[in-house]
Amino acid sequence: MVLDFYFDFASGYSYFAARRIEWLAAANGATVRWHPVLLPALTEVTKVLPSPLVPSKWRYVSRDTARTAQEEAIPFNPSSAFPQMLVAPGRAMLWIRAAHGEQAAVSFARTCFQAYYADGVDIADKAVLLGIAEAQGIDGAAFLAGLEDPSIKAQFKQGNEEALAQGVFGVPFVLADGEPFWGYDRFPQLERWLAAARRAA
Repeated sequence: MVLDFYFDFASGYSYFAARRIEWLAAANGATVRWHPVLLPALTEVTKVLPSPLVPSKWRYVSRDTARTAQEEAIPFNPSSAFPQMLVAPGRAMLWIRAAHGEQAAVSFARTCFQAYYADGVDIADKAVLLGIAEAQGIDGAAFLAGLEDPSIKAQFKQGNEEALAQGVFGVPFVLADGEPFWGYDRFPQLERWLAAARRAA
């Protein structure tokens, strides 16, 4: 079974999901395909305003993410720049996938989430991304060039379009062999669904 995991680095709930998705998959004999997307690109089509643009909703989300982190003992100390649009990390992940493979790309993504939401580091800063990449043994000059590669920019845009075509309208979003689960609060349901599918198989 394959879990297609759609996320935005700018989403705190995506951070929570990213910490758990691989464990869920491994526990149920599944694999994960990580898909970085931009939530504003999705909401532009669905005509739903992102939470930070709706004051009452953002107040709730701010309290809920802090409460969720405390309840689940997840380190949560977001960058002072949060919330913000994060384009560069998604492009960087796609370039690393193309140049160094899936494992390196996922490792980079998970480190970015940790840096932004647990260590309070601004991953919109290309110098920060460069440091994360170089710590993985990736050549810095090639990495910086990859961030500006027109084909990578086009791939990121195409990824958003493909997500919409699959029915993805928010993040985190998981398609488990096509079965849709939207939101981190649906992860317990996803876990039960995966367990049932494993038993049926």
